[in-house]
Amino acid sequence: MSSPSQLEMVRPHFNDLPPLDVPSGCALRTYLPGDENHWARIMNDSIGSGWDGVRCLRELVNRVQFQADGCFFATVDGVPQGTATAYVLEAFQPDAGYVHMVGVAPAQRGRGLGLLLTLATLHWFHRKGFRQALLRTDDWRLPAIGVYLRLGFEPVLFDDSHAARWAEVRRQLRPHPGVVP
Repeated sequence: MSSPSQLEMVRPHFNDLPPLDVPSGCALRTYLPGDENHWARIMNDSIGSGWDGVRCLRELVNRVQFQADGCFFATVDGVPQGTATAYVLEAFQPDAGYVHMVGVAPAQRGRGLGLLLTLATLHWFHRKGFRQALLRTDDWRLPAIGVYLRLGFEPVLFDDSHAARWAEVRRQLRPHPGVVP
């Protein structure tokens, strides 16, 4: 399912999801046609490079896994500043949904938007009848991993390198109170 280069996490149930709490000055909405350029900007600033509106349409919106009501944007003054997508991957159905492309613009980090967006995908999966959620992330995305751990995600060890890598991630997160459960 995954390559050893990325870490994988699972939230094994949705029994205790916290409510969505939108930070002051922000709004939460789903995808609207025309969001591709905003989405590309957020992706380039948080996940990787080389994104533009055309690539977002081709590689995200036009895929069968994409559902507009499962693609969330956190906005500030009406402008998208963060995103997360609830993807439905055939390999995981009907049990698990896949949290995909979580990212927040650098100027808006630290406001709780990543937590809000990830939690929005979890609520979406729960409403749709899924029993758990999966995601993949990178070791260096420590703030995101902290959010995922706080939201009840657990590491999945599918490669011999993962135990040591997760130990290092937890060591790096330890100085930050409230991050590592």
